[in-house]
Amino acid sequence: MATTSGGSPIANELATARSARQRLNKAVFERPAKTRIMTVTNQKGGVGKTTTTVNIAAALAKHGLNVLVIDSDPQGNASTALGVEHGSETASIYDVLIGDMTVAEVVQDSPEGPSLKVVPATIHLSGAEIELVNIDQRESKLKEALEVYLTSVNTDKETRLDYVLIDCPPSLGLLTINAMVAATEAFIPIQCEYYALEGLSQLLNNIQLVQNSLNGEIEISTILLTMFDRRTNLANEVAQEVRSHFPDATLNTKIPRSVRISEAPSFQQTVITYDSSSTGAIAYEQAALEITKRGAN
Repeated sequence: MATTSGGSPIANELATARSARQRLNKAVFERPAKTRIMTVTNQKGGVGKTTTTVNIAAALAKHGLNVLVIDSDPQGNASTALGVEHGSETASIYDVLIGDMTVAEVVQDSPEGPSLKVVPATIHLSGAEIELVNIDQRESKLKEALEVYLTSVNTDKETRLDYVLIDCPPSLGLLTINAMVAATEAFIPIQCEYYALEGLSQLLNNIQLVQNSLNGEIEISTILLTMFDRRTNLANEVAQEVRSHFPDATLNTKIPRSVRISEAPSFQQTVITYDSSSTGAIAYEQAALEITKRGAN
Protein backbone atom coordinates (compact mmCIF):
# COMPACT_ATOMS: atom_id res chain seq x y z
CA MET A 1 0.00 0.00 0.00
CA ALA A 2 1.30 3.45 -0.95
CA THR A 3 2.55 5.60 1.88
CA THR A 4 1.25 9.13 2.28
CA SER A 5 3.72 10.39 4.86
CA GLY A 6 6.27 13.10 4.21
CA GLY A 7 4.93 14.41 0.90
CA SER A 8 2.94 17.45 -0.13
CA PRO A 9 -0.85 17.32 0.30
CA ILE A 10 -1.34 16.95 -3.46
CA ALA A 11 1.26 14.18 -3.70
CA ASN A 12 -0.31 12.39 -0.76
CA GLU A 13 -3.76 12.64 -2.32
CA LEU A 14 -2.48 11.27 -5.64
CA ALA A 15 -0.75 8.39 -3.87
CA THR A 16 -3.93 7.58 -1.93
CA ALA A 17 -6.03 7.67 -5.09
CA ARG A 18 -3.54 5.46 -6.95
CA SER A 19 -3.57 2.92 -4.14
CA ALA A 20 -7.38 2.94 -3.99
CA ARG A 21 -7.63 2.45 -7.74
CA GLN A 22 -5.28 -0.55 -7.59
CA ARG A 23 -7.40 -2.16 -4.87
CA LEU A 24 -10.60 -1.55 -6.82
CA ASN A 25 -9.12 -3.08 -9.96
CA LYS A 26 -8.48 -6.28 -8.00
CA ALA A 27 -11.76 -6.26 -6.07
CA VAL A 28 -14.49 -8.82 -6.70
CA PHE A 29 -18.01 -7.40 -6.94
CA GLU A 30 -20.05 -10.45 -6.01
CA ARG A 31 -23.54 -11.00 -7.39
CA PRO A 32 -26.36 -10.94 -4.83
CA ALA A 33 -28.39 -14.10 -4.28
CA LYS A 34 -31.42 -12.37 -5.81
CA THR A 35 -32.19 -9.07 -7.53
CA ARG A 36 -31.83 -6.11 -5.17
CA ILE A 37 -34.35 -3.36 -5.92
CA MET A 38 -33.33 -0.02 -4.45
CA THR A 39 -35.21 3.26 -4.60
CA VAL A 40 -32.82 6.21 -4.39
CA THR A 41 -34.82 8.85 -2.64
CA ASN A 42 -34.63 12.09 -0.70
CA GLN A 43 -37.32 14.75 -0.84
CA LYS A 44 -34.67 17.44 -0.36
CA GLY A 45 -33.25 18.59 -3.70
CA GLY A 46 -29.56 19.06 -4.44
CA VAL A 47 -28.28 16.17 -2.36
CA GLY A 48 -26.72 14.23 -5.24
CA LYS A 49 -29.59 11.77 -5.62
CA THR A 50 -29.49 11.38 -9.40
CA THR A 51 -25.70 11.63 -9.45
CA THR A 52 -25.56 8.83 -6.91
CA THR A 53 -28.03 6.68 -8.85
CA VAL A 54 -26.17 6.82 -12.15
CA ASN A 55 -22.66 6.52 -10.73
CA ILE A 56 -23.44 3.61 -8.42
CA ALA A 57 -25.19 1.90 -11.35
CA ALA A 58 -22.25 2.51 -13.69
CA ALA A 59 -19.76 1.32 -11.06
CA LEU A 60 -21.68 -1.91 -10.48
CA ALA A 61 -21.97 -2.51 -14.23
CA LYS A 62 -18.28 -1.75 -14.77
CA HIS A 63 -17.44 -4.63 -12.47
CA GLY A 64 -19.63 -7.12 -14.28
CA LEU A 65 -23.02 -6.86 -12.57
CA ASN A 66 -26.29 -6.60 -14.49
CA VAL A 67 -28.00 -3.32 -13.61
CA LEU A 68 -31.26 -1.62 -14.55
CA VAL A 69 -31.84 2.08 -13.84
CA ILE A 70 -35.42 3.32 -13.85
CA ASP A 71 -35.57 7.09 -14.29
CA SER A 72 -38.71 8.14 -12.44
CA ASP A 73 -37.89 11.85 -12.30
CA PRO A 74 -39.64 14.03 -14.95
CA GLN A 75 -36.42 16.05 -15.32
CA GLY A 76 -34.82 13.01 -16.96
CA ASN A 77 -31.34 13.80 -15.64
CA ALA A 78 -30.48 10.15 -15.05
CA SER A 79 -31.39 9.39 -18.66
CA THR A 80 -29.09 12.19 -19.80
CA ALA A 81 -26.15 11.07 -17.67
CA LEU A 82 -26.51 7.48 -18.88
CA GLY A 83 -26.56 8.58 -22.51
CA VAL A 84 -29.98 7.26 -23.55
CA GLU A 85 -32.58 8.91 -25.75
CA HIS A 86 -35.38 10.59 -23.82
CA GLY A 87 -37.01 13.10 -26.17
CA SER A 88 -40.74 13.71 -25.96
CA GLU A 89 -41.50 10.98 -28.50
CA THR A 90 -39.39 8.33 -26.75
CA ALA A 91 -41.16 5.39 -25.14
CA SER A 92 -40.54 5.79 -21.42
CA ILE A 93 -41.52 4.97 -17.86
CA TYR A 94 -44.57 7.19 -18.41
CA ASP A 95 -45.96 4.69 -20.95
CA VAL A 96 -45.34 1.89 -18.45
CA LEU A 97 -47.12 3.63 -15.55
CA ILE A 98 -50.26 4.44 -17.52
CA GLY A 99 -50.36 0.87 -18.82
CA ASP A 100 -49.73 1.40 -22.54
CA MET A 101 -46.37 -0.44 -22.69
CA THR A 102 -44.22 -2.93 -20.79
CA VAL A 103 -40.78 -2.36 -19.30
CA ALA A 104 -39.32 -4.65 -21.96
CA GLU A 105 -40.75 -2.40 -24.68
CA VAL A 106 -39.21 0.82 -23.34
CA VAL A 107 -35.88 -0.30 -21.86
CA GLN A 108 -32.68 0.88 -23.60
CA ASP A 109 -29.03 -0.17 -23.49
CA SER A 110 -26.75 2.47 -21.97
CA PRO A 111 -23.43 3.28 -23.65
CA GLU A 112 -21.99 3.41 -20.12
CA GLY A 113 -21.62 -0.38 -20.14
CA PRO A 114 -22.83 -3.58 -21.83
CA SER A 115 -24.62 -4.77 -18.69
CA LEU A 116 -26.36 -1.48 -17.89
CA LYS A 117 -29.92 -0.84 -19.06
CA VAL A 118 -32.16 2.18 -18.58
CA VAL A 119 -35.87 2.87 -18.55
CA PRO A 120 -35.85 6.57 -19.49
CA ALA A 121 -38.04 9.44 -18.33
CA THR A 122 -39.60 12.00 -20.65
CA ILE A 123 -41.37 15.30 -20.09
CA HIS A 124 -44.71 13.45 -20.20
CA LEU A 125 -43.90 12.02 -16.77
CA SER A 126 -44.60 15.43 -15.22
CA GLY A 127 -48.34 14.82 -15.76
CA ALA A 128 -48.33 11.18 -14.73
CA GLU A 129 -49.28 11.80 -11.11
CA ILE A 130 -52.50 13.52 -12.19
CA GLU A 131 -53.34 10.72 -14.62
CA LEU A 132 -52.62 8.04 -12.04
CA VAL A 133 -55.08 9.47 -9.51
CA ASN A 134 -58.08 7.80 -11.16
CA ILE A 135 -56.38 4.45 -11.87
CA ASP A 136 -56.99 1.43 -9.66
CA GLN A 137 -54.01 0.26 -7.61
CA ARG A 138 -52.18 3.40 -8.71
CA GLU A 139 -49.45 3.00 -6.09
CA SER A 140 -48.47 -0.43 -7.45
CA LYS A 141 -48.18 0.21 -11.19
CA LEU A 142 -44.39 0.23 -11.23
CA LYS A 143 -44.18 -2.85 -8.99
CA GLU A 144 -46.51 -4.82 -11.25
CA ALA A 145 -44.64 -3.85 -14.43
CA LEU A 146 -41.23 -4.52 -12.88
CA GLU A 147 -42.27 -7.95 -11.61
CA VAL A 148 -43.31 -8.96 -15.14
CA TYR A 149 -39.97 -7.79 -16.54
CA LEU A 150 -37.92 -9.52 -13.83
CA THR A 151 -39.80 -12.77 -14.36
CA SER A 152 -38.75 -12.62 -18.02
CA VAL A 153 -35.07 -11.66 -17.72
CA ASN A 154 -34.32 -13.59 -14.54
CA THR A 155 -35.02 -16.97 -16.13
CA ASP A 156 -31.48 -16.89 -17.57
CA LYS A 157 -28.54 -16.82 -15.15
CA GLU A 158 -26.54 -14.61 -17.53
CA THR A 159 -29.24 -11.97 -18.05
CA ARG A 160 -30.58 -12.03 -14.49
CA LEU A 161 -30.60 -8.55 -13.04
CA ASP A 162 -28.44 -8.04 -9.97
CA TYR A 163 -29.56 -4.50 -9.14
CA VAL A 164 -32.48 -2.25 -10.00
CA LEU A 165 -31.96 1.41 -9.02
CA ILE A 166 -34.97 3.71 -9.19
CA ASP A 167 -34.21 7.44 -9.36
CA CYS A 168 -37.04 9.41 -7.72
CA PRO A 169 -38.07 13.05 -8.02
CA PRO A 170 -37.36 15.32 -5.00
CA SER A 171 -40.92 15.02 -3.74
CA LEU A 172 -43.20 12.55 -1.96
CA GLY A 173 -45.88 12.19 -4.63
CA LEU A 174 -47.21 9.15 -6.49
CA LEU A 175 -44.02 8.65 -8.52
CA THR A 176 -41.97 8.30 -5.36
CA ILE A 177 -44.60 6.12 -3.70
CA ASN A 178 -44.62 3.84 -6.76
CA ALA A 179 -40.85 3.51 -6.42
CA MET A 180 -41.11 2.70 -2.71
CA VAL A 181 -43.78 0.08 -3.33
CA ALA A 182 -41.69 -1.54 -6.07
CA ALA A 183 -38.46 -1.61 -4.05
CA THR A 184 -37.21 -3.71 -1.18
CA GLU A 185 -34.56 -1.21 -0.12
CA ALA A 186 -34.49 2.56 0.39
CA PHE A 187 -31.16 4.17 -0.52
CA ILE A 188 -30.86 7.72 0.85
CA PRO A 189 -28.09 10.14 -0.23
CA ILE A 190 -27.49 12.87 2.36
CA GLN A 191 -25.52 16.03 1.65
CA CYS A 192 -22.86 16.96 4.21
CA GLU A 193 -24.14 20.48 4.78
CA TYR A 194 -26.07 22.41 7.42
CA TYR A 195 -29.58 21.40 6.38
CA ALA A 196 -28.61 17.78 5.76
CA LEU A 197 -31.28 16.26 7.98
CA GLU A 198 -33.98 18.77 7.05
CA GLY A 199 -37.09 16.93 5.94
CA LEU A 200 -35.53 13.55 6.65
CA SER A 201 -38.00 12.84 9.45
CA GLN A 202 -40.87 13.31 7.00
CA LEU A 203 -39.20 10.95 4.54
CA LEU A 204 -38.74 8.35 7.27
CA ASN A 205 -42.39 8.73 8.25
CA ASN A 206 -43.47 8.17 4.65
CA ILE A 207 -41.30 5.08 4.36
CA GLN A 208 -42.93 3.83 7.57
CA LEU A 209 -46.39 4.47 6.10
CA VAL A 210 -45.47 2.53 2.97
CA GLN A 211 -44.14 -0.30 5.14
CA ASN A 212 -47.37 -0.43 7.14
CA SER A 213 -49.88 -0.22 4.30
CA LEU A 214 -48.33 -0.96 0.91
CA ASN A 215 -44.96 -2.72 1.09
CA GLY A 216 -43.86 -4.46 4.26
CA GLU A 217 -40.56 -5.50 2.68
CA ILE A 218 -38.98 -2.09 2.14
CA GLU A 219 -36.34 -0.98 4.63
CA ILE A 220 -33.65 1.67 4.81
CA SER A 221 -30.60 -0.34 3.84
CA THR A 222 -28.17 2.31 2.61
CA ILE A 223 -27.29 5.92 3.43
CA LEU A 224 -24.50 7.62 1.50
CA LEU A 225 -22.87 10.88 2.55
CA THR A 226 -22.33 13.14 -0.47
CA MET A 227 -20.55 16.42 -1.22
CA PHE A 228 -18.19 15.77 1.67
CA ASP A 229 -15.40 18.30 2.29
CA ARG A 230 -13.08 16.84 4.90
CA ARG A 231 -11.43 20.25 5.41
CA THR A 232 -14.51 21.67 7.16
CA ASN A 233 -15.65 20.93 10.68
CA LEU A 234 -19.28 21.15 9.53
CA ALA A 235 -18.96 18.26 7.07
CA ASN A 236 -17.35 16.06 9.71
CA GLU A 237 -20.00 17.00 12.27
CA VAL A 238 -22.83 16.19 9.84
CA ALA A 239 -21.18 12.86 9.00
CA GLN A 240 -20.94 11.99 12.69
CA GLU A 241 -24.56 12.99 13.32
CA VAL A 242 -25.90 10.92 10.43
CA ARG A 243 -23.80 7.93 11.48
CA SER A 244 -25.06 8.23 15.07
CA HIS A 245 -28.68 8.10 13.87
CA PHE A 246 -28.14 5.33 11.26
CA PRO A 247 -25.05 3.36 12.32
CA ASP A 248 -25.91 0.22 10.37
CA ALA A 249 -27.16 1.80 7.16
CA THR A 250 -24.52 4.52 6.67
CA LEU A 251 -21.74 3.53 4.30
CA ASN A 252 -18.15 4.09 5.41
CA THR A 253 -17.37 5.64 2.02
CA LYS A 254 -18.09 9.35 1.65
CA ILE A 255 -18.42 11.06 -1.74
CA PRO A 256 -16.19 14.16 -1.95
CA ARG A 257 -17.02 17.40 -3.66
CA SER A 258 -15.61 16.97 -7.14
CA VAL A 259 -15.50 19.07 -10.29
CA ARG A 260 -15.29 15.89 -12.36
CA ILE A 261 -18.55 14.57 -10.90
CA SER A 262 -20.26 17.85 -11.83
CA GLU A 263 -18.77 17.95 -15.34
CA ALA A 264 -19.60 14.39 -16.41
CA PRO A 265 -23.36 14.81 -17.12
CA SER A 266 -22.70 17.61 -19.61
CA PHE A 267 -20.90 14.99 -21.71
CA GLN A 268 -23.79 12.53 -21.21
CA GLN A 269 -21.56 10.35 -19.07
CA THR A 270 -21.11 9.26 -15.49
CA VAL A 271 -17.86 10.14 -13.75
CA ILE A 272 -17.04 6.41 -13.85
CA THR A 273 -16.41 6.62 -17.60
CA TYR A 274 -15.66 10.35 -17.86
CA ASP A 275 -12.63 10.24 -15.57
CA SER A 276 -12.11 6.88 -13.89
CA SER A 277 -8.96 8.08 -12.11
CA SER A 278 -10.69 11.00 -10.38
CA THR A 279 -11.41 10.98 -6.65
CA GLY A 280 -15.13 11.10 -7.39
CA ALA A 281 -15.07 8.01 -9.60
CA ILE A 282 -12.96 6.12 -7.09
CA ALA A 283 -15.31 7.08 -4.24
CA TYR A 284 -18.41 5.92 -6.11
CA GLU A 285 -16.74 2.63 -7.00
CA GLN A 286 -15.75 2.15 -3.36
CA ALA A 287 -19.35 2.86 -2.31
CA ALA A 288 -20.64 0.37 -4.89
CA LEU A 289 -18.22 -2.27 -3.64
CA GLU A 290 -19.33 -1.63 -0.07
CA ILE A 291 -22.98 -2.06 -1.11
CA THR A 292 -22.21 -5.45 -2.69
CA LYS A 293 -20.31 -6.59 0.41
CA ARG A 294 -23.04 -5.53 2.81
CA GLY A 295 -25.81 -7.27 0.93
CA ALA A 296 -29.42 -6.61 1.82
CA ASN A 297 -29.78 -5.67 5.47
